[in-house]
Amino acid sequence: MKLSQKVESMHLSPIRKFYPYADKAKAMGKKVYGLNIGQPDIETPREFFDAVNNYNADVLAYAPSNGLPILAEAISGYYRRIGVMFEPEEIIITNGGSEALEMIFNSIIDDGDEVVMAEPFYTNYDSFVKQAGGKLVPIKCTADDGYHYAERAKIEAAITDKTKAIAIINPGNPTGVVLTKEEMRLIADIAKEHDLFLICDEVYREFVYDGLEMSSFAEFDDIDENLILVDSVSKRFSACGARCGSIATHNKDLFVAFVKFCQARLCTATLEQVGSAALYNMDPSYFHDIKKEYENRRNVSYAALQEIEGIKCAKPQGAFYITCQLPVDDAEEFLIWMLENFDIDGETTMFAPAGGFFGTPGVGKSDIRIAYVLKAEEMQKGINIIKEAIKAYNAR
Repeated sequence: MKLSQKVESMHLSPIRKFYPYADKAKAMGKKVYGLNIGQPDIETPREFFDAVNNYNADVLAYAPSNGLPILAEAISGYYRRIGVMFEPEEIIITNGGSEALEMIFNSIIDDGDEVVMAEPFYTNYDSFVKQAGGKLVPIKCTADDGYHYAERAKIEAAITDKTKAIAIINPGNPTGVVLTKEEMRLIADIAKEHDLFLICDEVYREFVYDGLEMSSFAEFDDIDENLILVDSVSKRFSACGARCGSIATHNKDLFVAFVKFCQARLCTATLEQVGSAALYNMDPSYFHDIKKEYENRRNVSYAALQEIEGIKCAKPQGAFYITCQLPVDDAEEFLIWMLENFDIDGETTMFAPAGGFFGTPGVGKSDIRIAYVLKAEEMQKGINIIKEAIKAYNAR
């Protein structure tokens, strides 16, 4: 029997598909530093668990398909605090940011339509676009230009008569690139001029460094009909397992389209929404120490990477990822070799080969993504193992 062309065009996650090799290394008694996945070790705030534990109902019932009002109201209040206005009635609650993206692409894409996005991109964007019958067209970027993409010529070179949307992650995953307000204005203007949807994923909004100020595309009120804003509790509150995300839009036709998908899948889990509402109602001061911790991890990780001879690496300005080009021919082969054959005092490292984060054929084969989600001293040890492994690998 034949599988669908859609699923055949999709790829296994470059973030998760190497787990069997890491599991074998662990079975051999090795410690593996997991720098491959954006799963922070920051403690989830107790407010989440307290809200769930204090939930008192005789029946754990379906939530409304759009989401619990208490969570939509909490997210609306969060946006007001950062100077952005979305009414609770303009917010959809989803099963993580991932389901939000699935709903968005299935709502706007017909077979053969295109979505423009800077590469390297979070790999699931490519999967979700293909799942909807479309094609992700990359804005070409490399380690040599610091993965910078906010230029009119670069963006418009990727736009065709089939383009339906520009997708942005800001701060960037996997690069940590943070757009200036002027760059955001440029992208918003391009979306307006070409009559495109503008999908803005701002799940790392709180994590910007070096004194930079983070802006939201929702601050531009002249793109209300174009803008689709994606958010999630996963990274912001170190609550990846809660699987609560959201879509916010002023576009009424789009909102109705999302509701159709919401009703088809019934609802997001009730208890997770109760806990997530408590997270959004926390005092914003929660982020002060968390941001300092990530910035320190960024600094330590970047400094350690600079000790690797031949590396190409731009210092990330936000999120908690670093993408860099290693002095190896094939990052996937190197990772497998390292997990199977290399350790220092019984310790080795896992990262995400970044070839699958690129849409341009032949680009990114030597690139990797590292998530600085472990404590600074562990990040330093893990990256030092990569440095020594490269020496041994290239000397074979």
